[in-house]
Amino acid sequence: MRTLPIPPTVKNPPEWFTGDVWLDPVVSPQHDGQRLHAGLVRFAPGARTAWHSHPLGQTLRVVEGTARVQARGGDIVEVHAGETVSCPPGEEHWHGAAPDSFMTHLALWETPEGAESATWGSHVSDDEYNGPTTEESKR
Repeated sequence: MRTLPIPPTVKNPPEWFTGDVWLDPVVSPQHDGQRLHAGLVRFAPGARTAWHSHPLGQTLRVVEGTARVQARGGDIVEVHAGETVSCPPGEEHWHGAAPDSFMTHLALWETPEGAESATWGSHVSDDEYNGPTTEESKR
């Protein structure tokens, strides 16, 4: 066992995000066979990812604020602190903060050896982002 160094906070790239989004890496694979990635991600109000998918899926635990999440073809869902979202392998989706709330989530995903951790698509348009929402607890 070892204690890992604390990596610096980084701003996520505008090619994959709209608005101000900051990442505190928690863990990435440290040895052969390990696949887990985790990051604490902070979104300014209205900030969001582009459409993307992960080969082995992704889990998001909202720890602060209100998130918006959507799978391609599905409803936009508002998710609150304490709720967890599970995105299955290969599902195209986006996630970000509600328009009037900062949001922080813990993102967890695994990546097969030699594969990209995500496949990135187009940015989520303002019209897509501002579509009708439903609350997770009402689904």
